[in-house]
Amino acid sequence: MSSTNLFQIEDALQNKQLQENLPRALGHARRARANSIGNVENWEELRDHASRVKKNTLSRLDHYLVQLEQSLQRAGAKVIWARDASEAVTFIVQLLHERGVTRVVKSKSMTTEEINLNEELEKAHVTPVETDLGEYIVQLAGQKPFHLLAPALHFSAREVAQLFEQEIGTPYTEDAREMTAIARKQLRWEFLKAGVGITGVNFAVAETGTLAIVENEGNILLSTAGPPVQIALMGIEKVIPRLSDLPVFLRLLTRSATGQAISSYVHFITGSRRPDEPDGPEQLYVVLLDNGRSGILDDHYLSQTLSCIRCGACLNACPVYETIGGHAYGSTYQGPIGSILTPQLHSYQTALKHPFASSLCGACGEVCPVKIEIPHILLKLRERIQSVHDATAFRPPLERFGFRLWAWAMLHSKRFETLSRWARKLQGVLFSRLALRLPFSPLRNWGRSRELPRFSPESFRELYRKRRDRESI
Repeated sequence: MSSTNLFQIEDALQNKQLQENLPRALGHARRARANSIGNVENWEELRDHASRVKKNTLSRLDHYLVQLEQSLQRAGAKVIWARDASEAVTFIVQLLHERGVTRVVKSKSMTTEEINLNEELEKAHVTPVETDLGEYIVQLAGQKPFHLLAPALHFSAREVAQLFEQEIGTPYTEDAREMTAIARKQLRWEFLKAGVGITGVNFAVAETGTLAIVENEGNILLSTAGPPVQIALMGIEKVIPRLSDLPVFLRLLTRSATGQAISSYVHFITGSRRPDEPDGPEQLYVVLLDNGRSGILDDHYLSQTLSCIRCGACLNACPVYETIGGHAYGSTYQGPIGSILTPQLHSYQTALKHPFASSLCGACGEVCPVKIEIPHILLKLRERIQSVHDATAFRPPLERFGFRLWAWAMLHSKRFETLSRWARKLQGVLFSRLALRLPFSPLRNWGRSRELPRFSPESFRELYRKRRDRESI
């Protein structure tokens, strides 16, 4: 896991195709969500209910996890507790080796991305095949997902056509239907040959042991119905208490994610296949992954981060994500939720820049279906990261002088007014794009990815005085 990278941001800003694609795609997602929730009269009540359920569940997570384990075992599933990524990967690899499996099919799962499962399987001489179309595309390209829901959002039809021609050897075509048919034909044989299917989990019901998984392509159905073994990997925060809560979360998830009233496929998996059932896994393994989540629970306020249901609505609403895209974050989880989740899952030191990758406009908090206070959490994390940084950082003399000068000016209105007047006069020289990039400029690194707005010719104080003087005549 790497932190945000200045050069990745610059590449994104200079990519004309990306700068055209992102606003169009995310704008469409925002409109679809707005139209969808506009048809739900009690939308805010649903959000309030889901928020309360999640907060209550997280406050008693140990209780509900034990209940989930017992319910899963009664249904015939086997439960594996994994403290971290290493334990989860070790179990999965050992199971595959014991069964002699060298090829597995996978459905889209950010949790498997979090533990770098594909890379670890390849090291163990097991070939993972992504079966979600977007994941299949980025896997062929040797990339990571670009978006929580749309992994290949950054690809154009031309780029996908070229990729299929080079990697699969199929005739070049930019027709979406033909490219989908190509992928379907390639993947159908993978479903038939695979000995194990690996999936994520959207929700796990403690009361019944039911795993709920939503999708639109049918690949999860084939990944769970065909192979004799299913491995379901889930973060421990995915548990909800009761089956009666599930419809609320499904309505919030699908409308927030894609603007759909409901996804094309919603799978409810309760244990392994019964003798009278025609399909489903003969053996179901559920891996409950901690990987830093217990540490997040230690903070009462920050623990609401784990309420996230991975709808991606905050990414679609974020002006920063719309500008730089997903890869610039350099982490599994991108956008506003990634900016608060990544530092907590790993450490502040390895994700120093994530909480600062936000304009604090508040759009993410407005659209979050479970009302996570993302903007306030960003501020809290910035405060903590800054305190850690200040304790160990060496500030160059010029930087220290700049902050002292700023404090000196801000503590007296006359000083501030005088310096502001000179700043407006000299802004063309001091704050030009060229000046920010000069090798000897103290603002060089800061200005590489920023454009400063032009100052108004007159300050508010000056305009106010003029108006007051006119009205007094």
